[in-house]
Amino acid sequence: MTKPTFLEKLQAGTIMVSDGATGTNLQARGLAKGMSAENWVLDNPEQIVKLHKDFIKAGSDIILTCTFGGTEIRLAHSDLADRAEEINTRAVELARQAAQGTDVFVAGSIGPTGQMLKPLGPLEEQDAVNAYANQARFLTQAGVDFLVIETQFDLAEAAAALKGARSVSPLPIVLSFSYDRGTRTMMGVRPSQVAQQFSTAGVVALGINCGRALDENLEALKQLREATTLPIWFKPNAGLPKLDADGNPTYEITPDIMGSHVADWLENGAQVVGGCCGNSPEHLQAIARAAKA
Repeated sequence: MTKPTFLEKLQAGTIMVSDGATGTNLQARGLAKGMSAENWVLDNPEQIVKLHKDFIKAGSDIILTCTFGGTEIRLAHSDLADRAEEINTRAVELARQAAQGTDVFVAGSIGPTGQMLKPLGPLEEQDAVNAYANQARFLTQAGVDFLVIETQFDLAEAAAALKGARSVSPLPIVLSFSYDRGTRTMMGVRPSQVAQQFSTAGVVALGINCGRALDENLEALKQLREATTLPIWFKPNAGLPKLDADGNPTYEITPDIMGSHVADWLENGAQVVGGCCGNSPEHLQAIARAAKA
């Protein structure tokens, strides 16, 4: 019997659990400060697989590929732009390896380019569309189940990302924004504006990830739920980070506290829940336990 697809489960209203943080967990496991996680896709793949497996063991129904910074534009900061296809393809292979023998979905993570579009920055819209199209093609050809365009903050860049991805991939697409000014993105975008522009743009779900405090993310969730009928993807940070003596971010929200909020997330319309920065496999286990209670 063929397992249901991600889209079929989404349309059936099934509650699903995505994974936790990639960057902060890899840093805790030795990724050098300032180094992109994509470096480890090439240089330390064992740790990538181990993190995926830890999240699966914790209860994830979905794992995201280690490709958040996988556009050629963003990889250029690490002198890896010419290895974009290799990195994205390898990251999918690692996720598939970790998920082998399970019903876990592998989602292709697509994050911001790291540059602002003109006239606010140097990036031409078409260059952004092309970069997103290339990454989406690499991920699709490598065999992900669906795509997640995440941590977006600018309507124009999100539109470019969606345009690029849709031009090369038939896969379902989740579009998720980060409201790191409470219930606004860093560009001042509100959940209602995201819903207005993208609810009929062909995405299968709208999302909220990263952001700031849990109460602020919950308020953003409520506003998004009021503004769209699409399923909602919800992966908040483990609260606001504080810097330790070495300048590294630390998160005070414990796994138990994180788990205690899940009922509110589901009650207010989230269908896929997980965690972003600061969420360890232990946090994810508490989230999964609550979501599947």
